[in-house]
Amino acid sequence: MELSISQMMDMQQELFERHKDSWSPMEPEYGKDFLLYMVEEMGEVIAILKKKGCTAVTETKEVRDAFVTEMADVLMYYHEVLLRFHVTPEEISEAYFRKHARNMGRDYTKEYKELYYHG
Repeated sequence: MELSISQMMDMQQELFERHKDSWSPMEPEYGKDFLLYMVEEMGEVIAILKKKGCTAVTETKEVRDAFVTEMADVLMYYHEVLLRFHVTPEEISEAYFRKHARNMGRDYTKEYKELYYHG
């Protein structure tokens, strides 16, 4: 099974509809709050890596399950942010493809030297 961006956004919208009486509205002014929740979930991912190590994530089922679950939480909050800023699946997909194409042509070593090592 594989999820698309549209499916993930639809699932978050469905979850929101179920809890809309107690959750903040799907409006831009609440988007920043969900960015913070997403960062909090990233902290949980980092805690797993810090406490269990990278090898455990790839070799220990329980640790991997916890890691993947927390990464799913990150994605859920990511989509909550997109929804609150009324970003469509098409918009984020187009931006992702554009950014990927740009990154494929970049010389990161040269850019970082120019950016951070002047002289």
